[in-house]
Amino acid sequence: MHDAVVIALGSPVLVGIYDESGRLVEAIKSDKMGSDALSEIFEDLLSRYSFRHLMYANGPGSFMGIKVTYLFLKTLSIVKKIPLLAIDGFFFNENHPIKAYGKLYFVKNSNTISTTPLEQPVLKGFELPTVINVENFNTDNAPDYGIDAL
Repeated sequence: MHDAVVIALGSPVLVGIYDESGRLVEAIKSDKMGSDALSEIFEDLLSRYSFRHLMYANGPGSFMGIKVTYLFLKTLSIVKKIPLLAIDGFFFNENHPIKAYGKLYFVKNSNTISTTPLEQPVLKGFELPTVINVENFNTDNAPDYGIDAL
């Protein structure tokens, strides 16, 4: 049994497959839109792996990316009876700012996520960790958009 981690807060879409000890055994990167990439990626993965958990970055980031990822994984979770877990996107970019819109960026201080105007933010792309601990992920898997829809 394996765990799948999905990061689709923007481009590219990243999917990592982790073994029972939490080590990354396969990484997939797609520059396609999440709505196209996820179905293609999981069609292949479900033919090769059985999953203990589905996990994803539930925000903040692209509203559409978060929505599509949540709906896709929630449906897969229900149909296949695989628990869906979540963690915020800052886990995957070493707590660097995440683009919101304009000159606003999502920032995380302690456990509080806010939007802040930044002139020259130090940005870091999202990365799949080489090792994960499922206990870091939450059963509260609802999307966290960070701000109200515009």
